[in-house]
Order: sequence, then C-alpha cells, then structure tokens
Amino acid sequence: MGHLPLVISKRLLWVGRAAYPLENIVRVYTFVLRPRRAEAVRTFLKRAGLLLLATLGVLFFAFLAEFFSRGEDPGAFLGFLLQLAFLSVVGGLIWAVVDMLIVVTASSHYVLAIETNGQSTAMVSGDPRHLDDLVAQIAAAIDEPDAHLNVVVGALSISNPSNYYFGDAVNIYGGTGNTGKVVS
Repeated sequence: MGHLPLVISKRLLWVGRAAYPLENIVRVYTFVLRPRRAEAVRTFLKRAGLLLLATLGVLFFAFLAEFFSRGEDPGAFLGFLLQLAFLSVVGGLIWAVVDMLIVVTASSHYVLAIETNGQSTAMVSGDPRHLDDLVAQIAAAIDEPDAHLNVVVGALSISNPSNYYFGDAVNIYGGTGNTGKVVS
C-alpha cells in the first residue's frame, strides 16, 4: 500500500496531485469497503454452467457429425472437436476460478471517502480512529476559510471497483415529499 499526502490549504483539498475546491465537497465519511464474495461465487457458478452447456453442445455436434458420416473416416474431425472442447473448458474454468479467487481472497478495507460533485476519492489507513479524526478535520476545514491540514494516508488501489460494495445506492423516486429510500 502506497502513501498519499492529504493537504488542505487555501480552500483546496489536495489528495496526492489532485486538487478539489472545498466548496465542491459534498460528503466526507468512513466505511468498510467489502468485496462482493457471494456475487463472485454466483458468477463462477454461472460461468461454469455456461461452459458445461457449450461443451455439451460441441460434443452433441461432434457425435452427430460422426453418426451421419458412417461410411467415411470422421475420426480426425471428431478428435479435433473433442480436443478443442476439452481445452476450451479447461481454459475457461481456470479463468473463472482465478477471477473468483481474486474477489474471495480480497480483504476488506476501512476507508475514508471524499465525495465531490463528480467522482469520489477513497483513501485507506490502518487505524480507523485516524480516519474518523480526518473526517472531522476535513468537515471543520470546509467551514473555516483559512484552515490548514497536512497528513499522509495510505493510498487504496483497487483493480476492479465492481468487485466491491461502496455502500448504499440510493434512488429517490418522485419530486416532493420523499420520506424514505429504496436501497439497491
């Protein structure tokens, strides 16, 4: 895990080399970033099932080809199709298992998220209390025009963000009188 400077100076929040105006910060919070383990297993089972169906289709085609060419020598073609089916299944299963294991063995991270009008930036630290203190300091800096902060936090690098839960996805339906939320 790399280190990343977090600096507040002159109404700007610097996260590494990226600068965010403090007035554009919508929300600062901490949460536990958890991998989607159950979904990874479900995806693996779907992929394995599709590989099995595709293999059965190729085998069915190969045996039909052998059946309808009784007088000729279809052995070479049948052997080629069987080898192709076997190699495809083995390669597909290896890919599916590796893809699943990447998510299943991934660890959870306690992160500080800073949401702006656009993308959010996430940072991680080993100490949850440190991140909670940073939330309070950043929130105070938003209200105080000449606030200064200079800390170093751990940088979080995620290869595939769709493998993680980033909290609730809130969809608001209707324009007035919204009293609840639908969490998806």
